[in-house]
Amino acid sequence: MTGHDHDHHDHHEHDHGGPLARLRHVLGDLFGGHSHDTADQVDEALEADARGRRALWLSLAALAVTALLQGVVVVFTGSVALLGDTMHNVADAATAIPLLIAFWLARRPANDKYTYGYGRAEDLAGLFVVAMIALSSLLAGWEAIDRLLNPRAVNHLWAVALAGLIGFAGNEFVARYRIRVGHQIGSAALVADGLHARTDGFTSLAVVVGAAGVAAGLPWADPVIGLLIALAILGVLRSAVAQVGARLMDAVNPELVTRARGAIADTDGVDEVRSVRLRWIGHTLVAEADVTVDRTLPIIAGHDIAHRVEHQLRDRLPRLATATVHVSPAGAHGG
Repeated sequence: MTGHDHDHHDHHEHDHGGPLARLRHVLGDLFGGHSHDTADQVDEALEADARGRRALWLSLAALAVTALLQGVVVVFTGSVALLGDTMHNVADAATAIPLLIAFWLARRPANDKYTYGYGRAEDLAGLFVVAMIALSSLLAGWEAIDRLLNPRAVNHLWAVALAGLIGFAGNEFVARYRIRVGHQIGSAALVADGLHARTDGFTSLAVVVGAAGVAAGLPWADPVIGLLIALAILGVLRSAVAQVGARLMDAVNPELVTRARGAIADTDGVDEVRSVRLRWIGHTLVAEADVTVDRTLPIIAGHDIAHRVEHQLRDRLPRLATATVHVSPAGAHGG
């Protein structure tokens, strides 16, 4: 029997935009049913994409306001530490731009050159975020060493501390928001960008602690705390590298594979699950499965089993965009 590729271009016929389709969606929402309609799968993908872009735009606005408030304080206090923190926040806000471009590219349809579409652009943008986290660590360390070698007087310490607290609050809000949405839609790049915002929050706290140390008569406190924060950022960098690197290596949570294998094994007509492969492309999941069925079944029966396998996978796997199911007759592989 031949393999079947059951993706969103499969053999179903649906009225995607007519009144019947809209009524079907409304009834499904009211009664909580789960549909396998192609339109529903497309809607889920578009919703995830929209949530990702919304998270980026809102966090970009929040960090822009944070940097603006800190910049005003820099002008009046002359704090080099706060200037560095403000520049970090500007850089963090700027990382939203390549991610927004990646989300835009991901919406483009597949073609003969990019047969899987443009979802990988999101993962490549994650590499840029990782680079920005590494740069933040280097800049924080450089500034700390420079302040140790060249101490500078800082005016209005209370304002510097307040601006640092504003920077921490703004970055932590953005970090939590990006990480939460990133996990919900399956975007490793967005999670990494949230971790980047958290590193800049640490830098803002360093400004606060440093200002307190200077106020207590310890001018070396600010740069020493800055060095410790630079080391802490390296820990965040390690987590971001793990997130983005695993995605680029097609790693998935093993629990998803177990869930997929169980879903296929529970499908009527499947004798054996020979293999299951999953991978993320951007924030959508792709599945490939090889199953064995009774060798006496006609081709049309094998095709129906492949459809049932696809439906089972869509029921149990989040954000599944495509399921390619290969059906083999028992004994075809020498078993």
